[in-house]
Amino acid sequence: MGHSNELVLLVELVKAGSLTGAAREMAVTTAAVSKRLRQLEARLGVRLLNRTTRRISLTAEGELYLEHARRILGEIEELDELVASSGVRPLGLLKVNAPLGFGRTYIAPVIAAFSQAHPETAVQLHLSDTPASFVEDAFDVCIRFGEMPDTRLIARRIAPNRRLVCASPGYLKAHGIPKTPRDLLRHQCIVLRQNESAYGVWRFAKGREIQTVKVKGSLSSNDGEVTLTWAMAGLGILQRAEWDLARYLRSGRLQLVLEDYRLPPADIYAVFPTRHHLSAKVRVFVDFLVAAFQSKRRAAAGGKGIW
Repeated sequence: MGHSNELVLLVELVKAGSLTGAAREMAVTTAAVSKRLRQLEARLGVRLLNRTTRRISLTAEGELYLEHARRILGEIEELDELVASSGVRPLGLLKVNAPLGFGRTYIAPVIAAFSQAHPETAVQLHLSDTPASFVEDAFDVCIRFGEMPDTRLIARRIAPNRRLVCASPGYLKAHGIPKTPRDLLRHQCIVLRQNESAYGVWRFAKGREIQTVKVKGSLSSNDGEVTLTWAMAGLGILQRAEWDLARYLRSGRLQLVLEDYRLPPADIYAVFPTRHHLSAKVRVFVDFLVAAFQSKRRAAAGGKGIW
């Protein structure tokens, strides 16, 4: 087993959390993985993993080996991409991470079209509402919303995306239409508790005026689909991203309120590490995303919202 394969072996073992899981990812038998690990430890003269029938854990030597293995494999990948960057064809495996609902509704269809256009690129799409780690999860591209604070990443905007406030026509008929953000204090508001410590704090801007309102309500959830269902059932006022609301606004099941006010944007970005900016597969895929969303914007220009 070559040294680079040894590095990959330990990284895959730690990622999978078990010999069986690593064997599945590497398309070999569990016995083969166990044999390779024993050979590696014998060559190094140290134990890298503590293992039982159910789980594995790193020894101190294993943690050191893993740290350098990830760095070296990253440098090898960077070198490969740098040499291949002069080519125009995307090749190899592209790993993409996206938020669950948005990824299922919008990113998955784009990836299907991309795969047909570029059959020499294999794409893995991982959907999760927990932000992914480029280092630990080895993603090539992540789809994220809002500003990117990490300067080690390159972020390219693939579409604008407003936050909007809405309710069902039935709720507004029964309880009245709020005219200012402060009016929300008299309403039932449905709160999405998702990746935010200050949940329930809604921020509005109008000209130079900024208003912050701590909304209240009897219903909250960490699932966006659930909050949408409650809003359409007439149970309160909801704040959500435009992509999530557009079809319900077009159908009339939800109605915008406080349209004169702006909320913090949730623009959609394709994010990738700086070392990937020359990669043909990343560059072509991100271009494909941008073109697909521009086409969607043009097609929806006559309706409510951009989606």
